[in-house]
Amino acid sequence: MAHNPIVAHPEMPIAEVVQILADRHISGLPVVNQQGHLVGIVSETDLMWQETGVTPPAYIMLLDSVIYLQDPKKYQKSLHKALGQTVQDVMTPQPVTITADQPLAVAARMMNDRKVHSLPVLDDDHQLIGILTRGDIIRAMAAEMQPA
Repeated sequence: MAHNPIVAHPEMPIAEVVQILADRHISGLPVVNQQGHLVGIVSETDLMWQETGVTPPAYIMLLDSVIYLQDPKKYQKSLHKALGQTVQDVMTPQPVTITADQPLAVAARMMNDRKVHSLPVLDDDHQLIGILTRGDIIRAMAAEMQPA
């Protein structure tokens, strides 16, 4: 686990986050509020909307009524991410987290099941104390396999 990870704040401009990710070769940042509580995570996936744009949902017209063939709420969310200017606009709120006392196997299972690349690590007061990545788990596995 990386202790005291670099964090983003909800009001940070997206350009600043993109630069941090590129400079540090990392895939995401935990987002904390003024009190240091985790409020979200901003990842490469969240930022990709900026480049990919958004396609309106397919619909048909029937007797002056619009019938959407896809969920229009998904379109609204995608549009918000594509046009967002701050971390708060594009972050994923309420990320999957873990506490420092949970076993590595639990973390690995959570990452695999939820398809996430990292887990923010919280203390008993819900303060961010670190971030656990897939690379951390692989390094721990390799250390366990070393002959004594």
